[in-house]
Amino acid sequence: MEIEIKRVYEDAENDDGIRILVDRIWPRGLSKEEAQLDDWMKEIAPSTELRKWFNHEEDRFPEFSKKYKKELESHKDLTETLLKEAKKHKLTLVYSAKDEAHNQAVVLKEFLEKS
Repeated sequence: MEIEIKRVYEDAENDDGIRILVDRIWPRGLSKEEAQLDDWMKEIAPSTELRKWFNHEEDRFPEFSKKYKKELESHKDLTETLLKEAKKHKLTLVYSAKDEAHNQAVVLKEFLEKS
């Protein structure tokens, strides 16, 4: 199983495998053609309430991570879909946050790898 994460603003590459956007909101200034996605799973993104609370503040990341993992536990159907894809093909979780170390794709990747 191979799962990677990548900013949506980086160029898509042939070896990205299946590219799935895991943001609740569409990335600013980017067309669907430019994003080159296979799917957009906005339902698996953090809830609006959690996303607004986190506000990409690095000191809140540990608590955000815990809360988001709890949300993911209630979305077993979606996480199972991603796991099935990752077992068949390379899976790239695509996100738009500027912070490459503290975002939902990092947490989701960790959650999937431990499942």
